[in-house]
Amino acid sequence: MSFDVGALVTARGREWVVLPESSDIENLLVLRPLGGSEDEIVGIHTGLETVESASFPLPDPTTEMGNHLSCSLLRDAVRLGFRSGAGPFRSLARIAVEPRPYQLVPLLMALKLDPVRMLIADDVGIGKTVEACVIARELLDRGEIRRFSVLCPPHLAEQWQRELMDKFHIDAALVLSGTAARLERTCLQDESIFERYRFTVVSTDFIKSERRKDSFLRTCPELVIVDEAHTCSAAIGRAGQKRHELLQALAADEERHMLLVTATPHSGKSEAFRSLLTLIDRGLADLPEDLSGDRNRAYRERLARYCVQRRRGDITAYMDVETPFPQRVSSEDTYALHADYRTFFNKVLEYCRESVFDPGIDRRRQRVRHWSALALLRSLGSSPAAAAATMRTRSTTAEAETVADADEIGRRLILDPDEYDREEESVTPGADPGEDDESTTNKLRRLAREADELSGRKDLKLQRTEQIVRELLREGFSPILFTAFIPTAEYVAEHLRKRLTDVDVRAVTGLLPPDERESRVRDLGEQDKRVLVCTDCLSEGVNLQHWFDAVMHYDLSYNPTRHEQREGRVDRYDGRPRVRALTYYGRDNPIDGFMLQVLLRKQQKIIKMLGVHVPLPMNSGMIEEAFLEWLQLQQDAGTQQLDFEFVEPHRESVELEWDQVAEREKKSRALFAQHRLQKDVNDQLVDELAEVRRALGGADDVRGFATRVLRANDATLTGHDPVEIDLRESPRPLREAIGHRERLSAVFNGRPRRNVELLTRTHPVVEGLAGYVMETTLDKRGRDPSTPVGSGRCGVIRTGDVSVRTTLLLLRMRFHIVNRGRDGKERPLLAEDQVLAGFSGSPGEALWLEPEAIEPLPVALPQSNVVPEIAKHHIEQIVASVNDLRPQLDGIVDERAAALLEAHRRVRKASRAGVRSLSVDAHKPADVLGIFVYLPTPGLT
Repeated sequence: MSFDVGALVTARGREWVVLPESSDIENLLVLRPLGGSEDEIVGIHTGLETVESASFPLPDPTTEMGNHLSCSLLRDAVRLGFRSGAGPFRSLARIAVEPRPYQLVPLLMALKLDPVRMLIADDVGIGKTVEACVIARELLDRGEIRRFSVLCPPHLAEQWQRELMDKFHIDAALVLSGTAARLERTCLQDESIFERYRFTVVSTDFIKSERRKDSFLRTCPELVIVDEAHTCSAAIGRAGQKRHELLQALAADEERHMLLVTATPHSGKSEAFRSLLTLIDRGLADLPEDLSGDRNRAYRERLARYCVQRRRGDITAYMDVETPFPQRVSSEDTYALHADYRTFFNKVLEYCRESVFDPGIDRRRQRVRHWSALALLRSLGSSPAAAAATMRTRSTTAEAETVADADEIGRRLILDPDEYDREEESVTPGADPGEDDESTTNKLRRLAREADELSGRKDLKLQRTEQIVRELLREGFSPILFTAFIPTAEYVAEHLRKRLTDVDVRAVTGLLPPDERESRVRDLGEQDKRVLVCTDCLSEGVNLQHWFDAVMHYDLSYNPTRHEQREGRVDRYDGRPRVRALTYYGRDNPIDGFMLQVLLRKQQKIIKMLGVHVPLPMNSGMIEEAFLEWLQLQQDAGTQQLDFEFVEPHRESVELEWDQVAEREKKSRALFAQHRLQKDVNDQLVDELAEVRRALGGADDVRGFATRVLRANDATLTGHDPVEIDLRESPRPLREAIGHRERLSAVFNGRPRRNVELLTRTHPVVEGLAGYVMETTLDKRGRDPSTPVGSGRCGVIRTGDVSVRTTLLLLRMRFHIVNRGRDGKERPLLAEDQVLAGFSGSPGEALWLEPEAIEPLPVALPQSNVVPEIAKHHIEQIVASVNDLRPQLDGIVDERAAALLEAHRRVRKASRAGVRSLSVDAHKPADVLGIFVYLPTPGLT
């Protein structure tokens, strides 16, 4: 005997719902208990066990009479328990986060693409990870994909894994250099990691190697999400080219879905931006830099289909929903070099001049010395500890065999380019050119010993930092100090730890494995007073806004983008209401002078003008040129004066180039605002979000349901945020349903602190409460008559909220949604929905009510008692008349099915293949879960 998807059957002494997977294997039914969770899904072979059609019984007023809470509790239990939502956004029933309306725009755009290929390039702190994960979850829940991989830098892998599990209930395996061998041992013969594990988070640099790439391409999942996609451009160095080649090979499969995620898509180079766009649509390879004018309208419209790029001002108030971004207060502070430090700086300058301008060396050695000198000066500007470590270390560029190799290594380690690993950049770069020259080595060792003697009291940069940190702590801030080098981070943290005895100060650098970094940050975040000192291993992708609210740039970066990324770690929409950003520099430190005068000042001006960060447009050669010119001027002048004047000749050329980029960005954003598309998106989102909230409930519904059912079952609730819940007097079955809990602290919104749980509709506690109410209400076999669940399938309430007898029917509906895939195969989906239908008067002369008249009644308060015999009579009258009501109830189901079909078609109508044979079949009759009668209070009109 065959059963349709969504059909109700009975087996093993209980009722079940037939799931779509039943069509995959002959004679096998995949079933979920009626009212049960996905954890209770089973498979039953119809040749071995008896499975029969079933119908849902009507309420029995003799055994299932409830009280005034019954209607609201049962309705909320049903809708909070749904995991197969009927609307076009199926994923929203399965996630533990309520996306902001603007975060659903990428999802709506994605559902109009076939395959889904998008560039999500929203500003820092807006929530791009949530946007990408919602799309992945939606494709999974629609059956359009079974597997996906996230490609990301290795230090972000655990954060992605945690985000997928905590918010989207997706258990992903980490594929990193340290985990791959262990995962491979679990695979069968000729089975790859990506076949064995449906969901993976993968280190981009690990998988791009020739040895790994071919296996990945052969078994790559249907969807690939690429985080920090700007590092995968073909125009930004050898490492970027390797990553780009990997993505090109992935994009060659025209059926594969791809999401590119980055806050800095341009990286200051239009060719880099275009190389990313070609992964999405090859037709964008010739995208003009200036998109204005009618002649480029087609490009603009084509680009707008695939790309979403919004700054905060675009979405602060979106669809009448306010997003509370923090107020960022930016300021500057300075220090002056100690006299002994200035003298030492001059000695180092003299050494650098002699080293760089030696006429007796070849070009390769010149470049090695050039980068070694630049590394030495930068580390000297950072701290005595970094300078001493650099002087004692062989230059990394010394291993270079060619000029090109030396420049590649030098730029990667010294100039902070976006495309390279933050952890590698923070290591001590080394200043010894490695030429087996004993006199050079001895000179550097002597300088290193002198640098050691400058630590502490003579390091006025460090001394002033202590004062600044004390001031920030006094004002209630929890600061992060970003440094360029690992020795500096450890040196600064050690000093502050000794001086700030009542403050927890910790250093986090790339020397720690990613999991230990996160653990250290998390532990530090629980301290009342805390200071984090770190390198740029935490400047990208890692969310720190829940524990910290101030950023101090202890070392300035050669890449202004890095400053915005650092500040973006705390300046995020779900962070603190006010954050501080402090730029710190030496008034007589020439290294800081170049950064400040030429780069940072201009960046700040552009951000103020456009309201958005624009990446540095120039290449690193300008910095090198300015450095060499400065050394030459110092040598020609025969002086060792430290000042900022050398930067002036470069400012005009830099500002001109940056102004041109900023103007292009201004035009692009004005044209790229997607106004026409946004209007269509907004109109659809308004309707669909309202329907989602109606069908699934939001945070307020979760709070109301949880508090009502807990109090009805003798739990004690105190406080508000958090709510302290004591369940020791509650029935044992309820405690078992929520994991044998006796006490817990909970919030229903925001970010919970340590030992406090955020209860969302998919949290195990809420799922347990909903399951408990459903089980004890709908399943007589599981109900203990003495259990005070506060719920029942029927009830009669006398209230002043009605003037005539009014009846509410709680209906549960099941729909079979069928969509044909690109492969021509049908994809059946089971969808569930519930609705309250109501009428006034007797069943024979029913006047059906509009939804707005029904909504207040489930929470109506009783004003007098109803005699049990009278209550029973009213319910029996409705039960006896259900057949008379069926035509109207069937009409409600048909109307809902038609509305669902239209909603699904509306969302998907713009896809390349259109709506492929989409159909929605309703299973009738709808289950009547509850019957509730409201009687007017005598004497009231």
